[in-house]
Amino acid sequence: MPVTDRPATYREVFAEPVFRALFVARGVSISAISLQIFALSVLVYATTGSPLLSALAFGAGFLPQFAGGLLLGSLTDRLPSRPLITGGYLLEAALAATLGLADLPVLVNLLLVGAVAVFTPVFAGAAARVVAERLTGDAYVLGRSLTSMSSSAAQLLGLAAGGVAVAAIGARHALLLAAAAHLLTAVIVRFTLPDERPSTPHDGGAVRDSWTGAIGLLSDRGLRGLFLAQWLPTAFAVGAEALLVSYGARRGFPPGSGALLMAASPVGMLLGNLVVGRLLRPSVRERLAAPLVVLLGAPLLALPAALPLPAVVTVLAVAGAGFAYSLGLQREFLEAAPPARRGQVFALLSTGMMALQGVGPLAFGALAEWTSPSAAIATAGAATCLVAPIIHLARR
Repeated sequence: MPVTDRPATYREVFAEPVFRALFVARGVSISAISLQIFALSVLVYATTGSPLLSALAFGAGFLPQFAGGLLLGSLTDRLPSRPLITGGYLLEAALAATLGLADLPVLVNLLLVGAVAVFTPVFAGAAARVVAERLTGDAYVLGRSLTSMSSSAAQLLGLAAGGVAVAAIGARHALLLAAAAHLLTAVIVRFTLPDERPSTPHDGGAVRDSWTGAIGLLSDRGLRGLFLAQWLPTAFAVGAEALLVSYGARRGFPPGSGALLMAASPVGMLLGNLVVGRLLRPSVRERLAAPLVVLLGAPLLALPAALPLPAVVTVLAVAGAGFAYSLGLQREFLEAAPPARRGQVFALLSTGMMALQGVGPLAFGALAEWTSPSAAIATAGAATCLVAPIIHLARR
């Protein structure tokens, strides 16, 4: 086997202390976000009874990231990473605490979520840049796989905690648990990440530099194709996931089954990343990128059928395994990123992904109002399958 096609090992990845610190912090943060999103979705649906508003509560933190990534993305390469990432987690903690403590109208809560989300691409891009600078070759790809796996496990933990907490203490107190978890991530980053300064100077104002850099990156045809290949399938899949609470309610599933349905996809994602990331050679991963996108969308076509709850959970788990498609794109994506703009590349990746994930719940939530949640979920699955040719072209 050529050295360049040899899979990295978990030992090699975890030998890097900075990756270990960010790995733990991200896991705790994802759990908190999952708990927060579920609690807020339940709170909004219980208040309004609207699938659209419930879906908007699920996706309110996604779309505003578009503005943050375009206008503030260069800060990831201009500012020290440790205070930037720590400040982001503190901001998330303040948001969750406000949602839990203040009895605000639904619209105000959604606006607060959107306002904080503007800054998410900045500290997320900074964390991704730090990891990319510390891990090289297939160790970076395996590090991304581990990050996805930990995100899946953290989502499961957050959803499980959310289901238990909402049932036991109510949605508002569950939001306070999310705030405490966000605060813990800020402490982890502050006391474990080294204090490093950016190595590449940037001239001019941050907004102008961010806009110029984003236009330049999106003008690169190859990089643009790799962006779209990672943005679109996730956007459609999240649009379907945002409807699972209302889908379970319309199907007459037992109370609390919404958390079970939302947990199924992370289980599949965890298993898919484990198999694709650790057991397959890099060249095989890259060839499977397009077929795995089809796996992500095709199972959702079965949900309009009157399947029992265990079968629906199985379908969602199988579809979740398709998220491993992104591992086949990571090597080329990292190689295509200009070193001087690497942080902004990751911020822009996060920006487009989160923005389109905000559009997904909005579009498919509106479709669910007009038709039904099951029909809208199946439509999202069909749209995901249609992205496979884009993946193929991006790989070429």
